[in-house]
Amino acid sequence: MKKRFIALTLVVALLITALTGCKAEKPAPDSSGNAKNENNESNNDSTDTSEPTTLTVWAWDDNYNIPIMQLAGEYYAKENPNVSVEVISLAKEDVYTKMQTGLSAGGTGLPDIVLLEDYVSAKYLQTFKGSFADLTDKVDYSNFLPFKIDAVSNSGRAYGVPLDTGASILFYRTDLIQEAGYTDADMQDMTWEQFIEIGKAVKDKTGSYMIVEMAANKTTLLRSMMQSVGKWYFDSNGEISIVDNVALEKGFALIKDMKDAGILYEAEGTGDRAGVLNNGTVASIVNGPWMASTIKAATDQSGLWRIASTPRFSDVEGAVNASNLGGSSWYVFESSKNKDIAADLLNKVYANSTEYYEDIMLAHACVSGYIPALSGPAFETEDEYFGGQKIYQIFADTLAKVPGVNYGGYVAEANDAITAAFAGVLSGDTEIKAALEAADAQLKNQLGR
Repeated sequence: MKKRFIALTLVVALLITALTGCKAEKPAPDSSGNAKNENNESNNDSTDTSEPTTLTVWAWDDNYNIPIMQLAGEYYAKENPNVSVEVISLAKEDVYTKMQTGLSAGGTGLPDIVLLEDYVSAKYLQTFKGSFADLTDKVDYSNFLPFKIDAVSNSGRAYGVPLDTGASILFYRTDLIQEAGYTDADMQDMTWEQFIEIGKAVKDKTGSYMIVEMAANKTTLLRSMMQSVGKWYFDSNGEISIVDNVALEKGFALIKDMKDAGILYEAEGTGDRAGVLNNGTVASIVNGPWMASTIKAATDQSGLWRIASTPRFSDVEGAVNASNLGGSSWYVFESSKNKDIAADLLNKVYANSTEYYEDIMLAHACVSGYIPALSGPAFETEDEYFGGQKIYQIFADTLAKVPGVNYGGYVAEANDAITAAFAGVLSGDTEIKAALEAADAQLKNQLGR
């Protein structure tokens, strides 16, 4: 699907929705303009919830996805008391392993609903065509951010209902920035080159590193950089796009500059990463909204942290100070005997209830891709830890600018290939062009292309 930007602000989008009061004659489920049912309400009338029904769901993370879906079940039960939801908590890898086994067996042993990361969903939609319920005519997708619609769509049809987003945000220690001679205004809408120059001053004046990434996998920054210009490991047709990928090439060069300048801290794991952020060893990180809770673990630093938009490329066409890192969506299996009720739950809760989204945002820092839920009283809340900033409003404003890309479904495999190639670049043993060629060859070999 062709990538695109949201040209209007969220406020304008919501005003248009309110003023028109009805859907377009043939609204699109994705950013390519494919038609969907003009009145999703008519699809819900035939859903029979009069008999006792238990919907089973597979997901991971007992502190995030599990309670989020459990609450969705409670919301749905308010109007459908005969329907209960049983959320089975598994390791993420086990969800995929068990699902693939069930799909390979023709749909045996699968739940009604499953959670899939946006980075991997295309792989399963393409490999197991017909195994996931087509929700195009069940949900009003015009109310979701285009890049999230792209992530749940295949061949012009929509199969998932978005859960969350990972608005790419720059978290930084304002006291360290000020000690280096800069202000909060200097941190807004900057380029990566400006970021590196500020980082050098921070290291010189304070001794702190400017940014942290994982030692074994630095693709978090690379992925943020790529999507900020609508580029990815795969092009709009799902073909591998590494060798001539200007965003990857520029990203490799910029991160190498950070390492050579001594401003990049390479963390040994998530615990080490959290530690260096909490003790002042590192002044900033680029990550998703959930990183706020990690940073807040250092209660003594309340008021010292701020957030800003992610830096952008200075010389790549279409570069914006916005990107996305991760995100997941819910899918219904075609083999489910309760697929109509499962689809109805996803529609009624995830495509209609702003109250639900406000609850999960405040409780779990879950920022959705559902446009009507990206405004309201909760977004006006000032977070004293971040100096009184309205952080959720900043997350929402960022999402409005994120370019859509085709994740291609094999992100994990691409990450492995890029990580292996990038190691040689950072050590100075491999030129960037050669590293990209090696990564391209490794990925093509692994995927049999």
